[in-house]
Amino acid sequence: MCNANMELKELNKVAKVAQKESRPHQSVGEVLKSLLLLTKPTIMLLVVLSAAVALCLEGSVLHDPLQFALILFAVYLTGGAANALNQYFERNVDAQMARTKLRRPLPQGKLTPNQALGFIVIIATVGIGIFALAFNWLSALITTGTILFYGFFYTLWLKPTTPQNIVIGGAAGAMAPIGVWAAITGNVALEAYLLFAIVFFWTPPHFWALAIFCKEDYLKVNYPMMPVVKGDDETMRQILIYTFITIGVTVALAIVIESYVFGAVALGLGVLYVKKTLGARRHRTKEAVRALFGYSIVYLFGLFAALIASSTATHLLWS
Repeated sequence: MCNANMELKELNKVAKVAQKESRPHQSVGEVLKSLLLLTKPTIMLLVVLSAAVALCLEGSVLHDPLQFALILFAVYLTGGAANALNQYFERNVDAQMARTKLRRPLPQGKLTPNQALGFIVIIATVGIGIFALAFNWLSALITTGTILFYGFFYTLWLKPTTPQNIVIGGAAGAMAPIGVWAAITGNVALEAYLLFAIVFFWTPPHFWALAIFCKEDYLKVNYPMMPVVKGDDETMRQILIYTFITIGVTVALAIVIESYVFGAVALGLGVLYVKKTLGARRHRTKEAVRALFGYSIVYLFGLFAALIASSTATHLLWS
């Protein structure tokens, strides 16, 4: 029995050595690129932009570029930690999906799970530390809760169990405006809640469009995404409903901040969004749905650009 255990240990050692030798040598730049991909930089661009919009609306840090940059850096670190934790837990699922297996560093073997976990701990600690020490504990608690909510509750429970996963889980991706507003002021104003609501209601139609043309991937791993469980027709109906709600929230924000310019831009972008949605619903082709998915990104970027321009101009002209 003792000999058998020793042989098993030796085999494990040999396997570990072989695994290390089979992993191609990577330069420092390649490792850093893999770590960056772990944070989902494309998604984080939108998250950081939503935080920048909140800072521009609030206005008090516009004359302090270092503080402005520091808080956005902390947003990237904490949001990136949540995304990396999601990839850490989903690494085996990602290896089975065509959309992710060739794009994410863990399924590709470019990082080990332990390397990813160590990176997550470091950037989460630094990000939360910045919020706690440079700003306040309220913002640190909000960001900590966001990491735990997305990394554990959404990834491990919501996503694999309910077609409403994106609806509920979307709260995590919408929290940046609330977190940074709390960091700057110590409380949360109506404008921050409305920014949260815009991203929250925008998220389901955005990701459901993606889920329609990636449906086979989700079927393969038994994820109950809306198109898988309810079908494309019901999913498109839900997309239309959430699109109208999103437009309504943008109009409400325009009224609260008293910006006719933003209101006009929001309505114009919203009309195009509805037109794209109706077109995808009518034609029922992957191309139309892909175009809808692409426009949803343009829509949010357009809203944010209009908000940043109008609010920054207002604060700088009247300060």
